Amino acid sequence: MGRVTERRRVLRIRDGAVGSRPDTLVAEEPLEIRLNGRPLAITMRTPGDDFALAAGFLVSEGVLGRAEELANIVYCAGATTDGSNTYNVVDVRLAPGVAVPDISLERNLYTTSSCGLCGKASLDAVRTTARWPIADTPPVRVAPDLLAALPDRLRAAQRVFDRTGGLHAAGLFSAEGELLDLREDVGRHNAVDKLIGRALRSGALPLSRTLLLVSGRASFELAQKAVMAGIPVLAAVSAPSSLAVDLAAETGLTLVGFLRGSSMNVYAGEQRIALGPRGGRPE
Repeated sequence: MGRVTERRRVLRIRDGAVGSRPDTLVAEEPLEIRLNGRPLAITMRTPGDDFALAAGFLVSEGVLGRAEELANIVYCAGATTDGSNTYNVVDVRLAPGVAVPDISLERNLYTTSSCGLCGKASLDAVRTTARWPIADTPPVRVAPDLLAALPDRLRAAQRVFDRTGGLHAAGLFSAEGELLDLREDVGRHNAVDKLIGRALRSGALPLSRTLLLVSGRASFELAQKAVMAGIPVLAAVSAPSSLAVDLAAETGLTLVGFLRGSSMNVYAGEQRIALGPRGGRPE
């Protein structure tokens, strides 16, 4: 199975001094996801948690919503012409009676480590009907101080990032700020899929009392993944896209961006932000 990191020799130049040394890089390899034996998607990912990644991807696409709908996931033997197993192809088998979506040339998906889903037929196709509508009753209430503390907690738990500096992270927190799970990947959308896939396989969906924090920006795809898993709060250390804000407003997702230190922007779902007496009401 592929490694999370790899070593490469580099020429290092520091203040005019030149030397050679090994450097640790994050691994990036393609993963083909098959559904009941038929090719569905290819993503560039950091090897590891591949089964969770595939399961989470299918939650995001509306194929899976419960653990019992998943029969099994296996690596495909004979993935190359010589019959060797590359551990870069997984086949997801649905349980009997679970509807298999139409897999056509128009529907096949290609994802990258940077942008997430590409080649969708239309924006409407991305707006998948949520299996788990956001229904946190009573609503989750999160204080700004708690949100401000999450990036440091996420960073402190990133083991591979410390060695490579080249991984995104997605952290799942309780409403009280406890880190429940963390996944790292060269693609932030893959890290989120790994979180959601692990939750699906453990029977934890919907994640209706949790907060999702992602490194980097909040794209439409990440907002969609949060909505599909029933997560009520998505926070990012960088900016959201306009489509992410639109989707959050449509679905009731609380979307926080530019979460840095004690500063943050709340783009949608402000009713879940517990402002203190000094905070007043939003203008």
